[in-house]
Amino acid sequence: MPVHYEVEGAIGIFTVENGKVNVFDPPMHRALFEALERFERDPAVKVGLLRAAGTRAFSAGDDLKFPQAGQSVEQRLERHFYPLADGNDPGYPGWDRSVMAMRRFKPVVAAVNGWCLGRGLMYLLHLSDLRIAGRGARFGMPEIRYGMGGAGAMSLIHRHLPRTVALRLVLTGEPIDAAEALRVNLVNEVVDDGEVEATARALAAQIARHPQSAIRTEMEAYGRVEDLDRESALAFAEHLYRLQRLAATTPNDAIDFKTT
Repeated sequence: MPVHYEVEGAIGIFTVENGKVNVFDPPMHRALFEALERFERDPAVKVGLLRAAGTRAFSAGDDLKFPQAGQSVEQRLERHFYPLADGNDPGYPGWDRSVMAMRRFKPVVAAVNGWCLGRGLMYLLHLSDLRIAGRGARFGMPEIRYGMGGAGAMSLIHRHLPRTVALRLVLTGEPIDAAEALRVNLVNEVVDDGEVEATARALAAQIARHPQSAIRTEMEAYGRVEDLDRESALAFAEHLYRLQRLAATTPNDAIDFKTT
């Protein structure tokens, strides 16, 4: 299977492996979605590590040569509006959308070597929270060159980069190097290519040392308040904080929270 998932201690490891540049074909989107579900449901796993096989590419994007499902316009429209109607067909459109729309409350650290383009960059933005890149890494959205605009919106790139940086990426199709990615905060750290995975694993292990409830609280609070106004964000964060403190104290101590 081109998408592997395994657990090492409290770390869930996702590995993309498909050819020389790890392109994504439709069945891989479903496999990734199912692996993410396993990761999110497993109470013993605290943090994820997203990596790719080899050093040439994290992922060069979607496999544009993969046969498209459906032949007629009517069939393609039906598959577009009812993407998961046939759950037994891993190539049915829609699994990629499910991956990017999935609500996730566990942090993921990404290890990026080589090219990270198109769908690879979309998934990097959607599925990772902390990113370690090799000095040879390159990031880009070349979709516009193939007449496939809209990748920036699908990836929510505006949440990760300043407007001018994001629009330059999506409108020119030109990639940026690791040094520029670090400068614009697309990645957290740039290291020698041979040290990427070890650095990412060390960061994941550092996170995994913390209590599960604290990690969950930080992730859920950060993720949910992004779309809330200030008052709602404060109220939600306070609720989560108090619930966490109730779970972390003895019953007698918990009663004291009712009077504070």
